[in-house]
Amino acid sequence: MIVNTKKIKRLWMMFRLTISSDGLKKAKIVKKSNMFKEYGENNYWFPRILPAEPHLVKIHNNVHVATDVYFCTHDVMQRMFNNVPEYYDLLSEKDKASGGFKYNKGEIEIYDNVLKRTKSIIMYDVKIGPNAIVAAGSVVTKDVPAGMVVGGNPARVISTVADVAQKRADKLRDADT
Repeated sequence: MIVNTKKIKRLWMMFRLTISSDGLKKAKIVKKSNMFKEYGENNYWFPRILPAEPHLVKIHNNVHVATDVYFCTHDVMQRMFNNVPEYYDLLSEKDKASGGFKYNKGEIEIYDNVLKRTKSIIMYDVKIGPNAIVAAGSVVTKDVPAGMVVGGNPARVISTVADVAQKRADKLRDADT
């Protein structure tokens, strides 16, 4: 019997992430695992699952990831394209001889001071921030500019982080009076 230590390590990590209810402790578990391509300092990790290919994800410093955020590092379109003659016939003979459409994957990079809110999806070949916010439920398919808030499906710029910070400061000031 062949034991796949990577799978065992991944399952153990997911178990530990599931039983912990503290995002700071989870972030320490993730960092210690060395599963990500890069994982910085002062992060907060609340998802219970890991990306399918964490080695394709770079997370810098002071990144806060809410529950149910999904990092999509690949797609499986090749499985459909290779089995539908009208799409497969689009390929050159050379590409057909080398196995047809290929597995498509890419990196995700999250720069410093980023907040990703609940149930957002981050697609491959995307860079976020620095100093950016991804709104809850967003699907990020393109790079997120520094200092911006994006939201929707597909995600688009809806505000600046500075505007959101000002609104929060005003709300606190109003509550004090």
